[in-house]
Amino acid sequence: MWSRFLRGKDERSQDRSRFHWRDVLSESTAGVVQRPARATLTALGTVLGVGSFVAVLGLTATAASQIDSRFSRLTATEVTVHDVAREHTDFVPLAFPDDADQKVEHLNGVQHAGVLWPVQLDKGQQVASAPVVSTGAGSQIQVMAASSGAVRAADPVLQQGRLFNRWHDRTRQKVALLGVGMAKQLGISTLETQPAIFIGDETFTVIGIVSDVRRRADLLLAVIVPRSTAQVLWGPPKDGADMLISTRIGAAQQVAREAPVALRPDHPEYLQAVPPPDPRSLRSGVNQDLSQLFLLLAAVCLFIGAVGIANTTLVAVMERTGEIGLRRALGAQGRHILGQFLMESGMLGALGGLIGTSLGVLAVVAVSTARDWTPVIQPLTVFAAPVIGLATGLLAGLYPAWRAARVQPVAALRR
Repeated sequence: MWSRFLRGKDERSQDRSRFHWRDVLSESTAGVVQRPARATLTALGTVLGVGSFVAVLGLTATAASQIDSRFSRLTATEVTVHDVAREHTDFVPLAFPDDADQKVEHLNGVQHAGVLWPVQLDKGQQVASAPVVSTGAGSQIQVMAASSGAVRAADPVLQQGRLFNRWHDRTRQKVALLGVGMAKQLGISTLETQPAIFIGDETFTVIGIVSDVRRRADLLLAVIVPRSTAQVLWGPPKDGADMLISTRIGAAQQVAREAPVALRPDHPEYLQAVPPPDPRSLRSGVNQDLSQLFLLLAAVCLFIGAVGIANTTLVAVMERTGEIGLRRALGAQGRHILGQFLMESGMLGALGGLIGTSLGVLAVVAVSTARDWTPVIQPLTVFAAPVIGLATGLLAGLYPAWRAARVQPVAALRR
């Protein structure tokens, strides 16, 4: 192979030799194949680094897509309207009109809407399952006033019974809904006996037990009574009320703009609508946070891989000093030795990059399958990963190749 060095007839051309790129490739391949165990261990660092790089970007994109999907189903369809009338006047105890549910539900895109607020009981009043109870756990139970529309907007999951409706609102019925944990705390396990609870001196019939809510999880920790009943018994809210609105996907922003005017055309400033945040900015923020964290780990893996390649290549240079000296004696120049060792390290880096890319893609698919997600991998990531492995190998082999190129033939052959 080395007989392909061409020498000129004169002394000037005798110092100049040529080494064809096919010879460089052949010699580099032989140098890698002849030491399979060392080549495998050397490429392992690049495999881990590039694999981490691909897996991180793929899992980040997949997680962001999943978050965006869940956001669209729940958060993107939720609008909250706050009663801020007391910031403008002291003469409006409740800015929401009595028919607030109907007014908002007439807006395009609204599914359910209703007013709710925490009830502040008078001193000494508490919630119990018996008419006489000592002060204790019952005094810590929260009572929540909510219209039937607010209950449905929370998207509850019933375990037993039923929800109260507009008839209960209109006729101010003394009925209550309980979360499953609250029902156990009050000793209520079934509704077949038509159980009742006592809020102060008032008796409320429990008509439903809720096992879960998809919005306003605090409702599970409270006794829920009709808004109209609470307003008659305990008066308007002392700290303001909220309206919970569930919308169709894509309608939340428009509903947030229209709701204050629909509720109070005379004083829309009494109500403050809070639309859901932009899903694109949320996904971008999640993407950025996850990428910064895990790309740092991938960079560490790549650095470790580069150090491994550099160390192994440097050891190979020291072990092959005699071979390098013989090549130099046969006419190889420093740049030929430099190119050979650079190609060896580059081949190891590229091979590690290809294997790491495959493992990274498989990791993304495996995690997505286990979590029932849709895997998302950018094509640019797949194409760029092997190039990163190649670049890592070349940079790692630069110093060892430079050391090999500086080996003097006479000193090498003496060893």
